[in-house]
Amino acid sequence: MFTCLYPASRHGPAMWKLSRTLFSTCKSSASLRSALEEAITQHREVVSAFRKEHGGKKVGEVTVDMMYGGMRGIKGLVTETSVLDPEEGIRFRGYTIKECQKLLPKAAYGKEPLPEGVFFLLLTGRIPSDEQVKAVSKELTARASLPNHVVTMLKNFPTTMHPMTQLVAATAALNTESKFVAAYNKGVSKNTYWEYTYEDSLDLIAKLPIIAAIIYNHSFHGGKSIGKLDPNADWSLNFARMMGFENPLFTELLRLYLTIHCDHEGGNVSAHTCHLVGSALSDPYLSFSASMCGLAGPLHGLANQEVLTWIMDLVRSKGKSPTDDEVIQFVKETLNSGRVSQISSYFLPQKESITKLLICF
Repeated sequence: MFTCLYPASRHGPAMWKLSRTLFSTCKSSASLRSALEEAITQHREVVSAFRKEHGGKKVGEVTVDMMYGGMRGIKGLVTETSVLDPEEGIRFRGYTIKECQKLLPKAAYGKEPLPEGVFFLLLTGRIPSDEQVKAVSKELTARASLPNHVVTMLKNFPTTMHPMTQLVAATAALNTESKFVAAYNKGVSKNTYWEYTYEDSLDLIAKLPIIAAIIYNHSFHGGKSIGKLDPNADWSLNFARMMGFENPLFTELLRLYLTIHCDHEGGNVSAHTCHLVGSALSDPYLSFSASMCGLAGPLHGLANQEVLTWIMDLVRSKGKSPTDDEVIQFVKETLNSGRVSQISSYFLPQKESITKLLICF
């Protein structure tokens, strides 16, 4: 697995700090697209200067074990949107989870940041205003409709098909709507590729909650209708309602969950896969679909499902109120079985934030 490369450590003049300073000049009323366009123009100059000065410098050595270990530890990618630290967890454009919870816009009645806000932050390097986040929410709703062939495909899948398999197929099938493909076939300038990639990416993000809600209802609730989107609701609220959840605390939990899972450096399986496939100029739909194939593996995203399965096994084995000794015994049995994935301390801050909200829920 690749390790993400940063131009400097978080303790020095890291590029994400420079980027954040440059991008903060955008007007608070600027649209996401215009803010991104300004950021790209500025950042091209930053990267050009950085490569001119440091392009010939070595960043590390490669050992035989690294190669046999699936490239684990090799510095091979540059990722500036987020960075993982063993002590303080993840930072998004330099901001910790707690800072994001404090600074990013929230729903009118909520206390957790809106995922639309962290998306704006990741793309531009700056904290958006309430007005900018509301504009992103409205734009996502306006882009959310699915083509008929994708809806038909999802409804025709057997309910026994794993939800991730359905997601992979549906997002790949959205390739028929790709604006990047249409523009590339017309021979547009390479310098404008980002514009069509942006359009496809925003369309995809807008459509994902509908796809996920259809899969959820089809797989677990007999194909119940997802209803209509509320043009005045945020991305998470619409998603919660489409799955049949009306509890405001659940919606808050969903907002927080989506916010803290929005980015995870660039060296993990799914992120690296998306970058790799995209480097061949495959459109965002195909790139994302490929990344979800990686996420579906038990050493990656499927581990979440296996944790829930483990908890259900614990309840079946020890009851709903097991003693401490019974839990310890069950954990030891699991460890002795050898079916345990690597645990990372990087997730402790995420766990802390989620746990506090779960207690309220």
